[in-house]
Formats: sequence, structure tokens, C-alpha cells
Amino acid sequence: MGDGASDTRMRPGLLVVDVECYAGHRGEETPRTLILGDRRIDVAEVLDAWLAPDHRYFKVRGADGDTYLVRRDERSDTWELTMFRAGG
Repeated sequence: MGDGASDTRMRPGLLVVDVECYAGHRGEETPRTLILGDRRIDVAEVLDAWLAPDHRYFKVRGADGDTYLVRRDERSDTWELTMFRAGG
């Protein structure tokens, strides 16, 4: 997660968000809560995860029923929302 303050800055085409994580059995950070402005969305399920050269991607279903694709920028240590799909 970032510095603890809710961060919703825009980058070209992306929304920088805060993510609360836990380190799994191999020490890999896995999202548990997405923080979008003043909204906290608990992660109900990690649907997919993959590694790219500079980013780690997670496709998650929120407790709100919506699907989110977030990525962690390894160089800047920031999280970005790259896709959103409403569940209903």
C-alpha cells in the first residue's frame, strides 16, 4: 500500500489507488482491500494473477460483486486500477 493516505491520482489512462495486501506463503503481496477515494472494497476472491516485466496484475472480485483489474508498478511501488466491470 502507499503512504496510508487515500490516493486517487490519475495517470494517463489509469487511476492510482491504494491497496491493502497480505504477504502469502511465498511473500508475494496479494490484494485484500481496494481503496478508491473514500470507498473501501474488500476482495472476495482473486480470480487471476500474472506477472509482466514491470508489473504484477491481479483480477479480483470485490465484495460488492464488481470485477477489478489492478496492477502493481514495481518501479514506483504504486497500485493502479486498469479495468472495472460492474457485477450486476
